[in-house]
This record gives sequence, C-alpha cells and structure tokens, in this order.
Amino acid sequence: MQGNVTIDEAAFHERLAEVLKAALALTMWGCKVRLISTHNGAENLFNELIQQSRAGKKDYSIHTITLADACKDGLYQRICQVSGQVWSQEAEDAWVAGLLKATATEEDALEEYFCVPKSGSGVYIPRSYRERAAVLVDPEKNQVVRFNGTAEFNALPERLRELEMKEWLELNVQSLLDALPRTKRHTLGEDFARSGDLTVFAPCTVQPDTRRDIPFLVELFNTPFKQQEQVLYFIADRLPRRDGIKLDGRGNGEYLAEQAVYKYGAEVEKVMLSTAYYRENMPRFKAAFEDDELRMPKNEDVINDFSSIQIIRGVPSIDDTRTKSASGGQRHGDSAIAIFLAYLASKEECRRYEVHRIKASNGQGDASRRQMKLTRGFKALPGGLL
Repeated sequence: MQGNVTIDEAAFHERLAEVLKAALALTMWGCKVRLISTHNGAENLFNELIQQSRAGKKDYSIHTITLADACKDGLYQRICQVSGQVWSQEAEDAWVAGLLKATATEEDALEEYFCVPKSGSGVYIPRSYRERAAVLVDPEKNQVVRFNGTAEFNALPERLRELEMKEWLELNVQSLLDALPRTKRHTLGEDFARSGDLTVFAPCTVQPDTRRDIPFLVELFNTPFKQQEQVLYFIADRLPRRDGIKLDGRGNGEYLAEQAVYKYGAEVEKVMLSTAYYRENMPRFKAAFEDDELRMPKNEDVINDFSSIQIIRGVPSIDDTRTKSASGGQRHGDSAIAIFLAYLASKEECRRYEVHRIKASNGQGDASRRQMKLTRGFKALPGGLL
C-alpha cells in the first residue's frame, strides 16, 4: 500500500495494460505511477496514452526529453568527466552526429533520440469524422463566402479599396453575423495568406451543451493587407460575447496579428504554428471530431481541407501538397487551420475589459455625475516627489 511505481521501456512491454491496471491501484494511497520509454512506433498503448493525455482524456503529465535536451543539461559533459575526456563543443557535436549515423534509418534516429514515433503516416482526421461534423446547412445563406482580389481591385487607391470591401462585407457577411445568437460565447480563428493560398476567418459559437459550431467561414484570396485587416475588424467587432481571438502569426501574418493586439489587447493570441504546437494541440482537436463535439458548414472544400492534416514523422502537421477546390482554385488546408484555432480559442479562459454606460433616471443623473468625479493629474508623494 505504499511506494511509487516506475515502468521502464513501457512502449515495449507486451502486457502494459495489465501491469498498468495493477500499478494504478496504488494511486488511491497517494503514490505515483511513471511510464518511461522511447517510442516503439505509433500503434501501441504507450503512444495512445500520450495522445489521449494531450487530448485531455487522460490525466497523465507528459515530459519529453530529447537527446538535444539531455546535451543542453550536460549529458555529454558528464560523460567526458566520468571517462576522463576533455569536453569541447566540437567533440560533443561529433559525438551526437556519430550516434545518429549509427542508427539504421533516419526514422530510427528520430524515434530513439528525438521522441518521434515512426511508421505513422496518413490523414490525421478520417473523412468519416469530417463528414459527420459537416452538418450545418442554411439554404437561405451561403455559409462559405469568398472575396477574390482582382488585379483591378488591388491597383485601386486605398480609400476606394476600403469602400468596395465595406460594400462587399455588408452584402455578404453582415447577415451571417446578424444571425449569430446574441447570448452565446463566440471566438475567432484565422489562417493567413497573401497570395496563392487563402486567408480564412472562422467564428466559433459555444453552445449550452458545450458543442462548438462553426456557423460560417470568410475566405479571402489575393487581398491586400489593409483590406484583410478591415475584414478582421468587421467580423470581430460584431461577434456577440466575443471571448478570444487566435491569429496565425507566421510570416506576413504577423502584421495582421500585431495590429489586432494593438486594437483588442490580450484577448488576441499570435500563434506561431510549429511542430511542437501541433503536437500539443492537435490531439484535443481530433478528440472533438471523435466525440462529435464540433459542427461546421456542409461544404466539400472545407471537408477536403482537413485532408492536409497528415501524420508527418509521428506528428499531425500540415503537409506541403495543395488541393484543388470545386471552382478549380488552390487550397492548402486553410479552413482547417482557421477552425483549429477557433476551436482552441473557445477552450481557453479569456478576460475582456469593456466600458458600460449607466443611463441616468428621474433627472438625477447630472447630480450623480457631479458627485462622482475622476481626478487626473499628478499625485503628491511622501518626500515632496510628484
């Protein structure tokens, strides 16, 4: 009824489930169970527990220690100290290179020394899950609206572009925003592109039963930065009970994200999409599809965008290939990333600061306002300092 349990090389244990079942009984007495292992491919209980923990379905804390982490903490220096060698950075680099070269394949090296399970490939979210989630249909409205920036539009002076974009937004997006439920929380996700790929804005509605709905998408192709900023503000300013914004902060997208931070403050998060970010957050996103907690517009292009999320070296990421839309245009998983960020924003705590005016009644407002004054200026401090 006491003592902690450590299961070493857990990924290689033939009966890990049975051993773990017995060990977990000790946790009722406050003991700990630790599973330590290098990976043994992606299709085993050890890796499954990791993915479920990242998705929030298990309560394990995950600690990833790569060869690079160990070297940074002094592993090779300690080896030199014990073996009587003189440490140098050049010697350490040669030692690491020798370890990687000695493995049979690059996949083996990544698995053994960098915690990347091998033999993982293919589409991350099955099409059956995506089609089950694509149920939102409004016959009276186009739920995926797209603006194409023509050469003529891009050549216009900024003031004329602004007016033309304002008219397009009022005709195509305003009614979609007006239809959003005013009493429910909303978040916003965005994937950025300037030309070639699409910029996509994805609002997310949080339902009382905790389901997440993506009521519509706004796609921009070949659209100037200022007009993308204009679209962002138009949507964000009109979201009921806005409760978080996550924007793609890579490359040129950093400009738009930075301007949004100036306007909306800490409510905005600039997301630097990376392998590490996908590794930590994609399992939660996939779990939403598995548990039927996410609904989105019934649109073939949107469904196909999720096929760009592939298992690459054991990590769900966006691959480099492009797909064709129903209209023949190029896509690169754009709506999938926008929905991904909108969903993550809906799962986080967000604090907003707003000003609410109190209307005066019975003609006493002026007197009340005279009694409640805000003093601005310098305040005298001890010692005569101002």
